[in-house]
Amino acid sequence: MIFKLNIWRQSGPDKKGDFKAYEIEASEDSSFLEMMDALNDKLTLNGEDPVAFDFDCREGICGSCNLVINGTPHGKQQATTTCQQYMRDYKDEKELWIEPWRATAFPIIKDLIVDRSAFDRIIQAGGYIPIRTGSACEANTLPIDKHVADDAFDAATCIGCGACVAVCPNASATLFVAAKISHLSILPQGEMDKQRPAKLLKAMEEEGFGSCSNYRECERVCPKEIKVSAITTMNRLLYQNR
Repeated sequence: MIFKLNIWRQSGPDKKGDFKAYEIEASEDSSFLEMMDALNDKLTLNGEDPVAFDFDCREGICGSCNLVINGTPHGKQQATTTCQQYMRDYKDEKELWIEPWRATAFPIIKDLIVDRSAFDRIIQAGGYIPIRTGSACEANTLPIDKHVADDAFDAATCIGCGACVAVCPNASATLFVAAKISHLSILPQGEMDKQRPAKLLKAMEEEGFGSCSNYRECERVCPKEIKVSAITTMNRLLYQNR
């Protein structure tokens, strides 16, 4: 299959960027990132600057592969990261537009790579459990209801990829923040920090993310299918502890 790729190229954070067209032949069994690797091999052999894009595990776990493909963060297949998309998914789309996450809080470093360290700073503001570390206590010391453990685990699956920010018209990180709060605050170990929702939301605002307006696009593109019910949990905890 032959594809025309329109890829966002930007040599640095303070440089002007634009789309540049390339043509590549790819097998339908190639993953999307393998196709990008093949393109970079071709560019390198031609003496051109390869396209900078982020990746790590390529197993849908780390969330590093933050690409917007034809307007959709991570690509057309739902509950799937970019690295788990395959070229056969695009056999009916011979022209692809590939760009980075678009958000003020995610400044572009180069080409398709953005700086997502704002998420790290939000977590540092209170996305942890403030207890002493050391030997693990007996697992049954703190009994936890099954439905509570299930809800906490569902929220904990967030990989911090930022797709929720990229798709939101407000560039809001509310679903990410809500996942961290729901994961920790509903567990007995996390209930000690009553100010976690307020601290994380304040940090989110300071980083330049927008507010939630209930578009629910974040839920649609989340590769781990985290639901907006996590936001409901976050708001309940926020107003309970005011």
